Amino acid sequence: MLDQVNVIASDLRRSPRFYRQLGIAFPRPLENSAGQMFHAASSAQSGALVELDSPSFAPVWNAGWAQRSDLVGRVVLGFRVCKRETVDQRFKELTGDVYRALQPPFDAFWGARYAIVEDPDGIAIGLMSPIDASTATAPPPEWTL
Repeated sequence: MLDQVNVIASDLRRSPRFYRQLGIAFPRPLENSAGQMFHAASSAQSGALVELDSPSFAPVWNAGWAQRSDLVGRVVLGFRVCKRETVDQRFKELTGDVYRALQPPFDAFWGARYAIVEDPDGIAIGLMSPIDASTATAPPPEWTL
């Protein structure tokens, strides 16, 4: 089920203002220990989660974007699956010899099983299991709040 849209934004002070005008209520931006803003999130009226991330934070959760300089404006459409095992299964089905893998399945620090593939036009598609607090770990040190 489609439940998330993640936008890699060039300006995390300006972008939330734009989306607020469309009815998405973002809380205050989150910052890491170095004072760099990296993420803001909100539930839209439709129930889908809208997230804004900086180009420097995106490679933390998408290994396929490491060393890329063209991330601004990229979008990840997030699909929720019912079980952790389903992430691996769908990833294997989609990447057999058809679609490009960006991020192989892994246990993400926020407690979900997560993977990313590209659709035929290069749009990133995230596959995420329900979050399980028992599998959550600390985020990378540079992104600790």
